[in-house]
Amino acid sequence: MSELTMEDNTQAPEPALSVSQPEPKGYAFEMVGKPDYGFVTVQLPADNMLKVEASAMATMDTNMKMKTKMRGGLSRLLTSESIFINEFTAEGVDGEVGIAPGTPGDLCHQYLNDDTIYLQNGAFVACGPDIEIESKWQGLVKGFFSGESLFLIRAKGTGDLFFNSYGAVIEIDVEEDYVVDTGNIVAFTEGLEYKVTKVGGYKSLFFSGEGFVCRFSGKGKVWIQTRGASAFVGWAHWFRPVNKK
Repeated sequence: MSELTMEDNTQAPEPALSVSQPEPKGYAFEMVGKPDYGFVTVQLPADNMLKVEASAMATMDTNMKMKTKMRGGLSRLLTSESIFINEFTAEGVDGEVGIAPGTPGDLCHQYLNDDTIYLQNGAFVACGPDIEIESKWQGLVKGFFSGESLFLIRAKGTGDLFFNSYGAVIEIDVEEDYVVDTGNIVAFTEGLEYKVTKVGGYKSLFFSGEGFVCRFSGKGKVWIQTRGASAFVGWAHWFRPVNKK
């Protein structure tokens, strides 16, 4: 009997395409409690370091080692910021740090890629090792008339940056011009020009409750907070106990 032969037309499967995934930027982290009482837990790979504002650390693994360093010298001493920053390093194995800012409010994260962000005093929480934190003099006129500090915090470099607010945070894209009350500014990107002016005339300045505003121009981002500390103080003043003698 002759053998029947059949040609196998089945083609070998083509090899699967290899798709390269982008490398994750910065440290892994988890935020909870937003936007009322933000809390962030940052995962540090072995032998990596995180800079944290003094007194902001709430929890940490036992392998975390802390070193305290002075930053900013006299300029930070003149602000509401601590002149000290704590550096937490995961020695030998991975570790985590839990961070709780001092004020009730939101937490924000930005990954800087050789970028610069300016923060209001009290807003800095933590950053990666390659972010430089320093105080920047914003000028006597701008600082005095804004009712805020004469200094801003400049965060510059590459890596994670965490900052906080009083109340929730709203991120605004500025294309040309934008006006924000000075008490509601949390942060803004480099490249935005700003000047401090009053709203309306002098009667409005003293009796409207609005005071001074910051007029931004250019293209960038501004982060604002939904509450202002000075407004809260004014509201709470009427509820303070009065010593009657």
